[in-house]
Amino acid sequence: MKKNVLLKGFLAVFAAGMMLTGCGSSTEATAAATTAAETSAAPETTAETEAETSAAEETTAAESSAAESQDVAKSESAAETEAFGDTSEGAMKIGSLKGPTTMGLVNLMNEVENGDKSGYLFEMQTQPDVILGKLVSGDLDVALIPANLAAIAYNKTNQGVSVVDINTLGVLYCVTADESIKSVKDLSGKTVLSTGQGATPEYALNYLLEKNGVADCDVQFKSESTEIAAALGNDPAQIAILPQPFVTVAMAQNQELKVAFSLTDEWDAVSEDSKLLTGVTVVRNDYLEANGDAVTAFIEDHKASTEKAVSDTKSTAELVAKYGIIPKAPVAEKALPQCNIVAVTGEEMKKSLSGYLKVLFEQNPKSVGGKLPEDNFYYVK
Repeated sequence: MKKNVLLKGFLAVFAAGMMLTGCGSSTEATAAATTAAETSAAPETTAETEAETSAAEETTAAESSAAESQDVAKSESAAETEAFGDTSEGAMKIGSLKGPTTMGLVNLMNEVENGDKSGYLFEMQTQPDVILGKLVSGDLDVALIPANLAAIAYNKTNQGVSVVDINTLGVLYCVTADESIKSVKDLSGKTVLSTGQGATPEYALNYLLEKNGVADCDVQFKSESTEIAAALGNDPAQIAILPQPFVTVAMAQNQELKVAFSLTDEWDAVSEDSKLLTGVTVVRNDYLEANGDAVTAFIEDHKASTEKAVSDTKSTAELVAKYGIIPKAPVAEKALPQCNIVAVTGEEMKKSLSGYLKVLFEQNPKSVGGKLPEDNFYYVK
């Protein structure tokens, strides 16, 4: 009965929530459309390599990835399920989007498949609504989802989920060939292209413009990041807000383009109490209550996996390609450092996430489900 109540509560508001989700529709999911990582997370979402080859090789790889991603994006619309890991009874069922959040999991996924670890069954989806539907119905125990969507789920399922870590920070960047653009302040009097109207990208940009005293920036919203990338290809002097790894692909296709600034860095400069976020990891509270030790172990394993994704981009990129998140390992290796993959827990997680949700709430209460989550939303141990 409790599961049915949670599911009905969630489904009743999910459509509205998706329109307000930055990661699920214009960050993490949007980023996936270009990288074959996710359909339009995201920005999800999300690109520089430590061992680059030549610029020509990078361009070829990125163009190949862009071409392949068009076909992938079409197939992803069916929200196909891909599962990896331990299929034995009692294994923790973990759902994630096919993009940057899963990129932080691939090292752990590979360990389980190799038999070095057990107890985890990973399910990779292309649509956040599928993941959340399974989470609230009990078919998933843990889910890696957009940060504001986690708050919506908490508010609309009678506080039925808790967040255990932040798994991805901001993946939004300002891209242009205009050398005069160095920071948000330089957007005064300029026209800026962006996706995510009514979602996190709009709220984040509005917040930064307000904090920097910029009142005359003309933000023009487009429905897809691919549309913005095409506009930059025609006129690189235009200014755009793009998610990774769209940024990597666009810059490889047009050598005039440069990253003017990171919205994450600009956010950090004006906010001490929050961070610009993309994704978080949540767990069903009934599962958490019955399996506290298992959840604690997962948090540690997830952290180790993300740390390796950051420290060993080459081998991680090979796994990203192996699991079909990004087709080409060289493109994945180039994108990984800019996808801001992390595993932030405890009081730091609570401070950063609560501050971020507060900013969104002040922009539009519906973006977090109508009210800010209470303290029990944050699993601090």
